[in-house]
Amino acid sequence: MPGIKGLFVPGPTNVPEAVRRAVDVPMEDHRAPDMADFMMPLFADLKKIFKTTTGQVFLFPSSGTGAWEAAITNTLNEGDLVLAARFGQFSHLWIDMCQRMGLEVEVIDCEWGTGVPVQKFAERLIEDKAHRIKAVFTTQNETATGVQSDIKGVRKALDAANHPALLFMDGVSSIGSVDFRMEEWGVDLAVSGSQKGFMLPAGLALLGASQKALACQSNAKMRRCYFDFKDMIATNATGYFPYTPPMHMLRGLRASVDLMMQEGLENIFARHHYLASGVRAAVQGWGLDICAKEPKWHSDTVTAIVVPEGHDARQVIARAYERYGLSLGAGLSVVAGKVFRIGHLGDLNELMLMSALGVTEMAMRDVGIPVKAGSGVAAAGEYWRLAKEPLAMAAE
Repeated sequence: MPGIKGLFVPGPTNVPEAVRRAVDVPMEDHRAPDMADFMMPLFADLKKIFKTTTGQVFLFPSSGTGAWEAAITNTLNEGDLVLAARFGQFSHLWIDMCQRMGLEVEVIDCEWGTGVPVQKFAERLIEDKAHRIKAVFTTQNETATGVQSDIKGVRKALDAANHPALLFMDGVSSIGSVDFRMEEWGVDLAVSGSQKGFMLPAGLALLGASQKALACQSNAKMRRCYFDFKDMIATNATGYFPYTPPMHMLRGLRASVDLMMQEGLENIFARHHYLASGVRAAVQGWGLDICAKEPKWHSDTVTAIVVPEGHDARQVIARAYERYGLSLGAGLSVVAGKVFRIGHLGDLNELMLMSALGVTEMAMRDVGIPVKAGSGVAAAGEYWRLAKEPLAMAAE
């Protein structure tokens, strides 16, 4: 059917028109004399988004997975003991990478639908009197289950144990969308990707590194070349890169960061909470459950919706796409077929989400899930109609 298709997976997200125009430019010289005039302010503004004054934000032409690898290889050594929790597909994949790269990973398995087990981490860190644990791995927003975790609490646990371990954080589906304070929370390595809250196509990894993390380079003996911090530090200091950068993506990033600065980070965080709350109201209106087990785990960037027993979420996803042109996120691994996901991050408002909720409702009814017509849309609409607007929420 003519018309636009709806993209409501939790990444890639919708690309604003201003960003699309910025990306669609003729090829240019990445070693031009005025390159530094463009890049230095961009590096400075990225530090504002990561909320760090002393750290450095690296830009790698890769997905977020490349930044994961860079974070590990520039700070750790084969055989190092690291602590991590597994409570979703992406926390699992980071553990898998650590193991493949020769780290000894102590894994705390948690129920999917819960998040970072701060208390268990705290107890384990206190037990580690010899400080064998070299790093703690966390995922601020587990995209597979729609769970948001308390990273500040992990920093408190490290400090309470007087533990020197590095704090790693996957912020791929959170940075630029929900509250994140790299310096205040003492996060040493924070990973993100261009295709989520930064509202760009996939292909650019963003990695924030603290001074503590940067100081680990001299003792980190893992082999690295493309992802070596040393090369990036030397060339970024002059506004350039050690290899050919994707200039069209950097132009798009500049436009995206401008939009974010214009809206204001606190307003962005409030808008995401406001929109997510409306989606959760819709799920309640349908009489369904979300994967996140408690309100404290609710994600403001993606909601994973559990289909009733005897139904297959994959049928909802297929029907929504094939009949109505709506893309929903699939359940992954443990929750495959059990949940479908609605992404609500990036360039988004009530109008856009109301269309997604309406079509989701139709698709569920088409495949036999007994939700009442109009129930979810009405619940979300009433929430957004009566709730305080995001700007007012941000001011509180």
